[in-house]
Amino acid sequence: MNSSTSDDGAFGAAFSPRVLALFMAARFSAISAAQVLAVAVGWYVYALTGSAIDLGLIGLAQFLPTVGLALPAGQIIDRYPRRYVLMAAMGVEGLCALALAALSTMDHVPVIAVFAIVACYGAARAFEYPAFSSLLPGLVPAAEFPRAAAWSSMSNQSAFVIAPALGGLLYVFGATVPFAVAVALLTMAVSLVLFLPASRRPASREPVTLRGVLSGLEFILRNKVVLGAISLDMFGVLFGGAVALLPIFARDILSIGPLGMGLLRSAPAVGGLAIGLVLTRRPPRRHVGVTMLAAVAVFGAATIAFGLSASAPISFAALAVAGAADMVSVVIRSTLVQIWTPDAIRGRVSAVNSLFIGTSNQLGEFESGITAAWFGPVGSVVLGGTATLLIVGFWCFGSPALRKLDRLDGGPAKS
Repeated sequence: MNSSTSDDGAFGAAFSPRVLALFMAARFSAISAAQVLAVAVGWYVYALTGSAIDLGLIGLAQFLPTVGLALPAGQIIDRYPRRYVLMAAMGVEGLCALALAALSTMDHVPVIAVFAIVACYGAARAFEYPAFSSLLPGLVPAAEFPRAAAWSSMSNQSAFVIAPALGGLLYVFGATVPFAVAVALLTMAVSLVLFLPASRRPASREPVTLRGVLSGLEFILRNKVVLGAISLDMFGVLFGGAVALLPIFARDILSIGPLGMGLLRSAPAVGGLAIGLVLTRRPPRRHVGVTMLAAVAVFGAATIAFGLSASAPISFAALAVAGAADMVSVVIRSTLVQIWTPDAIRGRVSAVNSLFIGTSNQLGEFESGITAAWFGPVGSVVLGGTATLLIVGFWCFGSPALRKLDRLDGGPAKS
């Protein structure tokens, strides 16, 4: 990306490895902070209450603000310079991490205070993800975006590999330490985004209307391929995710402690990173619809294997396979969303996409906590993996546009 390329524009006219590296470093720092916080908050809450339901409530506390703010966030991201919106969001996240650090130094902490801070953090995340996603297309030409998306996803997976294990290790020295490290990582991310090239064109100043806010959702509902890809990923991870229950598996089933929990949380990213290296050289080009359906099916089967395992190495391997399959799905979905979306509404479409992702990840954590309270952690995970397989079977028939999709660049949908 040269100096004349807008960070708010359509796909970049030129490719600059230095600017892409800045972008990936900023996202690496932000994701690392999120993962360190996730490990620390999960173990901290479980240590406070010992309740599977409370583990699920962590996800719900993040999900509710995301639902309320996702669509307005997209309008704001398209209306104002995206990197400034991103910096503000990460600044709020840093303050939330600082508040958790302060809270962890107190005795007799009410768990509701943790949930309140997590909800504030979730509100900021409603802006962060779509702002990051909307910036990337301005860094590379359209023809290079699948490869750049794979590189970006691989960088993200590197954070998912390193940061959870780091969070578990830091927690050994006390809950305050990982929260303080998250503050430092978010500060670094804000600094890196500041050095990204500024937009040279004025931000959109179209009036804020209900139709404008909903335009991203309308675009996705009209585009059957994008809708099929996003909804498949959402429902697959909604029922197939086991991340919220890792404190229970680490402490009560596998007996491996907070560091072991961090390693388990890193396992999906290890698999994702391995397959990401392949995708940077050989991104999906043909039969991408069938490939995505197969990847989500493998994710469900690996989730079942994890739930049935009583061995730490087998559990780690099952989560690594699930992460590799999820990586394939993520690259296909993110590429479809960014390539097929007109730039004028890219922020709003990315915001809706983040809402679907938040539904699958955060509401999925709540679902896991509730079903674990009903059926136990093993029953919850096995039931979720089985539901994912059933969803793939339903999508094979219910979303023919996705099943028949051959190439990622099959042609952008009309706006």
